[in-house]
Amino acid sequence: MFRVLTLNTHKGFSSFNRRFVLHELRLAIRSSAADIVFLQEVVGEHMRKARKYAAWPATPQHEFLADEIWPDHAYGKNAVYRHGHHGNAILSRYPIVHAVKVDVSTNRVEQRGFLHCIIKPPEQLHLLHCICVHMGLFSSSRRKQLSMLADYVGKNVPRELPLIVAGDFNDWSQTGNGAFGEALGLRDAAVVTRGKLARTFPARLPILALDRIYCRGLTATGSGIYHKDQWFKLSDHAGLFADVAFPPVRLGAR
Repeated sequence: MFRVLTLNTHKGFSSFNRRFVLHELRLAIRSSAADIVFLQEVVGEHMRKARKYAAWPATPQHEFLADEIWPDHAYGKNAVYRHGHHGNAILSRYPIVHAVKVDVSTNRVEQRGFLHCIIKPPEQLHLLHCICVHMGLFSSSRRKQLSMLADYVGKNVPRELPLIVAGDFNDWSQTGNGAFGEALGLRDAAVVTRGKLARTFPARLPILALDRIYCRGLTATGSGIYHKDQWFKLSDHAGLFADVAFPPVRLGAR
């Protein structure tokens, strides 16, 4: 069994950008004991803020957060602007054997993409596919992006291999992305283990289920959110985790 965590890091700042909290965020993520971490809105580079904040790390934020805990990590640049860029990242205790970023931008206002990593878990016969997503704010964009994601998965992730799709789905309408999950054989970990979608936004008092962890070919055994203690001070989103197990290996399987 292993633990998955997804979190929109809000570029390393607390709600409403009051404080730069990346160092505290690193400690919080470590405390989750997650084996694979899906991150959204991590900054790859920001020259102006690097000059402004003395505590700004010398490395990209995902590398700073990974440190020595998650030796393998990948970053997918989504939004590019004058002073830098940010995007999605996956941190892993296990080897990442392949990583690719796929652009799913649908308009000129929002630059969006998802990050697909193939991971080799220990003592497993099959590779694990992980896709970190950050969907658009507009419902029309999200519908197109879910369609693009479904098409990509259908073409690039063999049905018999385990798959996790996690991240910030920005599902303000609370539809649950049901058709998307059903089409791909994905099940929401919170629905499986707790009977309902996990509320993750805003972090201080979560009322909206914007973040999701979907699984296929795996069994979700537990799930929950991190929003108490220091967590609600570290982002506008709560952290969402799921404990996941591989199916038992059959004797003679190849």
